[in-house]
Amino acid sequence: MSIRIERLCQERGLRMTGQRRVVAQVLSEADDHPDAEEIYRRGSQLDARISIATVYRTLRIFEEAGILQRLEFGDGRARYEIAEREHHDHLIDTASGAVIEFQDADLEALQEKIAAQLGYRLVGHRMELYGLPLKTDDNGGSDGGGDGGGV
Repeated sequence: MSIRIERLCQERGLRMTGQRRVVAQVLSEADDHPDAEEIYRRGSQLDARISIATVYRTLRIFEEAGILQRLEFGDGRARYEIAEREHHDHLIDTASGAVIEFQDADLEALQEKIAAQLGYRLVGHRMELYGLPLKTDDNGGSDGGGDGGGV
């Protein structure tokens, strides 16, 4: 997918520097929704010359170009995912911070129906659910609640 990010950058007239490629690679390999600090941590393992300022600047540029979507889940950290993906919603585990992606055709149909009942044609939406695991292990943690990865 980092090639896809690079292609999107080229289509939008962005120059791909080595450090932008590092950020693109980190994002393409992420199965979670990393914040800037985590992207920097992973990126510095690939290229020790990358700076946190470069990561923030690159994330802003990618976001402004419509390549990344900035997500805020109420924990004070902006997280990122590729913008041009199939639609999905998020369930945030408030105990662990894990973000679980999901899709549900019935839910999508219900949202369309509600919009129509209110006199609107739905052109987009974003749903975020926040919850705690129903089951916990003996140590108080969730017993299989996701690693923060997507579906």
